Amino acid sequence: MKTIDELLTEGVAGRRVFVRADLNVPLDGTTITDDGRIRAVLPTVAKLAEAGARVVVASHLGRPEGAPDPAFSLAPAAARLGELLGADVAFATDTVGDSARSVVAGLTDGQVAVLENLRFNAGETSKDDAERGAFADRLAELADVYVGDGFGAVHRKHASVFDLPARLPHYAGYLIATEVGVLKKLTTDVERPYAVVLGGAKVSDKLGVIDHLLERADRILIGGGMAYTFLKAQGHEVGSSLLQEDQIPVVQEYLRRAEEKGVEFVLPVDVVVAPAFPDLKTKAPAHPSTVAADAIPAGRMGLDNGPETNKLYASKLADAATVFWNGPMGVFEHPDFADGTRAVAQALLDSSAFTVVGGGDSAAAVRILGFDENAFGHISTGGGASLEYLEGKTLPGLAALED
Repeated sequence: MKTIDELLTEGVAGRRVFVRADLNVPLDGTTITDDGRIRAVLPTVAKLAEAGARVVVASHLGRPEGAPDPAFSLAPAAARLGELLGADVAFATDTVGDSARSVVAGLTDGQVAVLENLRFNAGETSKDDAERGAFADRLAELADVYVGDGFGAVHRKHASVFDLPARLPHYAGYLIATEVGVLKKLTTDVERPYAVVLGGAKVSDKLGVIDHLLERADRILIGGGMAYTFLKAQGHEVGSSLLQEDQIPVVQEYLRRAEEKGVEFVLPVDVVVAPAFPDLKTKAPAHPSTVAADAIPAGRMGLDNGPETNKLYASKLADAATVFWNGPMGVFEHPDFADGTRAVAQALLDSSAFTVVGGGDSAAAVRILGFDENAFGHISTGGGASLEYLEGKTLPGLAALED
């Protein structure tokens, strides 16, 4: 895989460089609530611009169903990129149409443009190779060189991620090179003890990575909504907590395999419950209470790890040499249910381990809860991509950058 440093050595002045970024940031209307993914691609964009490239940045945002939708416009992300660069960033109001061609043609050396949301064109995500290829052909007309730096999208076989690199000289940007380097540390010659913390809503989203980690991790800590399927699999009642009944046999098999292989599975010993899911807009008090994990009352919903669980998890992370964390421990967006996620983040900071926060909601939680991002070993920009890499899957966007 060639890197951007090799491209810069070859020279980029005057060349149109297409940067596939991941600007899929959370929005409240037109206000960006977490700009972490924009800042992550900044080193690549800034270096190319500094070297005189005519930089064309492209990304998706949300799921606009293959047609323009103002709610998913990349205009706010383009404006924020300009603020971070300290330079004007041109914005094309389409992907491959008149505006895109005009904006790109108007770039001078060192200037940056952002195309509108790639998913406004159905060809970006099409499962039909010909339709996807046709869109990639039109994107290729806008550039001389391709730089892949949208790690959060490399597990998708999309036109701008998979098909476009085949049509242009291609290189990996700084972010992708860093992400891959970090993930290799979690799959090759891992320093032990190796602890993994998995949370989030659904156990079904993590089945593949759990299966893979049973062969590699020393201990696996479970939290978030997925924990209640594990507790149910152990025979405990979980009230009205999130539950995937159809996954109970799979979870029971994982618990059996973990015991057989000597992998320590750690589940909550107490949880914070409430009568209903909290209002995340008003942050109104949710009337929480703490109960033992094996005694959740009927009509109560588990929404966070309890204080004893927080202490237990901190103790299980204290002596680790490597920690991978993906998924919050509770509904961290509400103050009544943020302590479990906060406790895991703090435990990682207190540890001397090499710590990787695996993207998605975990990365957002670190920032929202006020932690210093630089204090962690690495914060990934791609939750799904990180998990699939750890599962041992071939990621289309990385395969496309290989020669």
